Amino acid sequence: MTTVSKLPAEALKLHIDLTGVDLEEASMPHAPILGQARAQSALEFGVAMTRPGYNIYVMGEPGIGRLSMISQHLTAIAEQQDAPPSYAYADNFQNPREPVAIELPPEYGAVFSADIEHLIDNLLATFPAAFESPTYQQKKTSIERHFNQYYNNAIDLVDQKALAMSIALFRESEQISFAPIREGKALDDNQFTQLPQAERDTFHKQVEELEEYLSDVLLELPQWRRALVEKIKQLDNDTISLAIEPLFAELNDKYQNFDDVITYLAEIDKNLRNTIPEYLMPGRTIDPREFANRRQVLTELYAPNILVDNKLEHGAPVIHEPHPTYQNLFGRIEYVSEQGTLVTNYRRICAGSLHRANGGYLVLDAEKMLTYPFVWEGLKRALQAGKIEIESPYSEIGINTITLKPEVIPLNVKVILVGSRDIYYLLEELDSEFNEMFRILADFDHYIPRDAGSMKQFAALMNRHAKDSGAKPLTRAAIEALIEHSCRLSENQHHFSARITESLDIIGEASLFCAKAKLDRIDRQQIEEALAAREFRNGRIAEIMLEEMLDGTILIDTEGEAIGKINGLTVLEIGGSSFGAPARITATVYPGSRGIVDIEGEAELGLAIHSKGVMILTGYLGHTYAQQFPLAISASIAIEQSYGEIDGDSASLAELCCLISALTRTPIKQSFALTGSINQYGEAQAIGGVNEKIEGYFRLCKARGLDGHHAVIIPAANKRNLMLKQDVIDAVAKGLFSVYAVSNVDQTLELLTGQLAGTADHDGNYPENSINFKAISRLKEISDMANADEEKVEGA
Repeated sequence: MTTVSKLPAEALKLHIDLTGVDLEEASMPHAPILGQARAQSALEFGVAMTRPGYNIYVMGEPGIGRLSMISQHLTAIAEQQDAPPSYAYADNFQNPREPVAIELPPEYGAVFSADIEHLIDNLLATFPAAFESPTYQQKKTSIERHFNQYYNNAIDLVDQKALAMSIALFRESEQISFAPIREGKALDDNQFTQLPQAERDTFHKQVEELEEYLSDVLLELPQWRRALVEKIKQLDNDTISLAIEPLFAELNDKYQNFDDVITYLAEIDKNLRNTIPEYLMPGRTIDPREFANRRQVLTELYAPNILVDNKLEHGAPVIHEPHPTYQNLFGRIEYVSEQGTLVTNYRRICAGSLHRANGGYLVLDAEKMLTYPFVWEGLKRALQAGKIEIESPYSEIGINTITLKPEVIPLNVKVILVGSRDIYYLLEELDSEFNEMFRILADFDHYIPRDAGSMKQFAALMNRHAKDSGAKPLTRAAIEALIEHSCRLSENQHHFSARITESLDIIGEASLFCAKAKLDRIDRQQIEEALAAREFRNGRIAEIMLEEMLDGTILIDTEGEAIGKINGLTVLEIGGSSFGAPARITATVYPGSRGIVDIEGEAELGLAIHSKGVMILTGYLGHTYAQQFPLAISASIAIEQSYGEIDGDSASLAELCCLISALTRTPIKQSFALTGSINQYGEAQAIGGVNEKIEGYFRLCKARGLDGHHAVIIPAANKRNLMLKQDVIDAVAKGLFSVYAVSNVDQTLELLTGQLAGTADHDGNYPENSINFKAISRLKEISDMANADEEKVEGA
């Protein structure tokens, strides 16, 4: 009989001892990406590649701190790089619907905006004062006098001719009128009516003649007026040029090396020839409200809309967009309502994340980005074209919501998509352009190898987080407890879990217990209190199931023996928590050739992997027992009182032992529970959730009273995964509970039954009264019964 020894208490958990390890934060190297050498290498390569298409997809599951680690990593790199240009939008005076983009050096956005504001102040101070100066007024009067002289000379000619006809000429503003002269005096209307009709008719004829003559002499009057307007306009332009030239001279010198700015200043200079006469000419009254209105007009016309103003000391930008809608990513144009009409201008253009990240790095959540319409296609289009275009995504489906078409801005950005494996493979399969644009894959591992270096880095990361988050400092024992918990999360004594964020959360929760106890440092006790509190918060369903087992609602025996009944171990995952619970597995065997029936599978509750595990049982029975006769058996296997879907093959070892018990009528100890997968040769294979499974059965046994006979059987391959809670380890140390590790089915049967499993000799025969001998005998008996039935049918 094979002897399987109990696992000692010290093998049930990894005990970390950091004595002698320097854990002072100051001595720790900065390692934002803990233990992810492959991912870090891919990131560094992707960042270094400046060719198009070398954007990065960061692949990993949520909870491993991908975003924070990537942001820290990129920030450290970006700080060493040059800051990219700043950008502004300004009015396009030729076509206001198409604002122009202005490229500025880093940190010049606010400076340029302030300079234009100062220019506006100077314009308001200069005008209309420049038009009120004596020099201007004198020149304007001279031009007007010259025009009046032409006009007066023409009128004098008409006046002379009228006097020769004894007619007086009267000028009232621009109106010319005539009256007859009698005895040296012009007649009024009453006197005119008293004249004889003949004289009046003669007067009318003479007036017609004079009016014709007036028209002839004033024939060039419109031309004189045009000349007057042109000369005054030229005077105004000369006055404007003379006044604004010093205002622009300084700006032109300051920005002489920046082509976009020089071009824009020239456009302002040209446009002021229209704006100043329209808005800044002398008025009759000086109203403060009018002054404010003038400032607003000039601001709306000339003040640049600073889209992005990068800072030199920050290097290249690193932008994480948590809400990647189309407008948040590509920018938007806002509207205001004026008298019921929606209007906009270049000053209402708002930057998007692509603008802020231009020249640096943009970090996006892949799943969120794919949730919003038009974003993925828009991002691909921008990266392929190398430019950012602010447009309405809805225009493509016939909804016109835009009245501006801003000039495009050159795009030079490294995009880092953060997402799961499922999304990566989905994009790779469904989008042929994906691999061309995201050529770098940074694959984050689930686990981090535990060695002296990684433990030191882990401790540094925990210490930094405690300091940065305002938590209490960590003792050496607290860090040891965090490492042990991380290994439990990874289910491996030699690996950390990559879910670093969970360890960081525990520090915050432990700090609360530390504050309540009025302690200065977080010790192991506070870490354990935080873990226990978390388990209690999430333990309602586990507690209900335990109560139902104790009151007999769920049938689980932990004492005595039974044929065809065994305690399997399961893990239930509900929400963000998981816990282990025993489950009774039963088997029945009867003559027939139906084979092994998986009741869970027949009821469509057993998923694919569970069904595969049951099918393997037939392979084992055939290989082990049916080499000299055909396997003819009918059996049913069920996991009792399970009403939901079941997956995984970790119950196959228990199911096989239960089936052999029913086949050989050998009782199984009900104080044992077991878990494990098998292959067709009966070798025990590793399973997941081993710690939760053991602890789930331990809770039931402890509640009923430990007597030293209760035990759990696990595959030997799972010994490295053991990170059990201290109460289980203490019970094992006292001999009240046991954990066995087995390598095959025979070892398991001997533990469960206390009988010899039996080893086949050279002829394939097992020792008499061994379990395997009984199994072969029973199967041959059933096969003979099946053959006899067939012969009777043929004889009939």
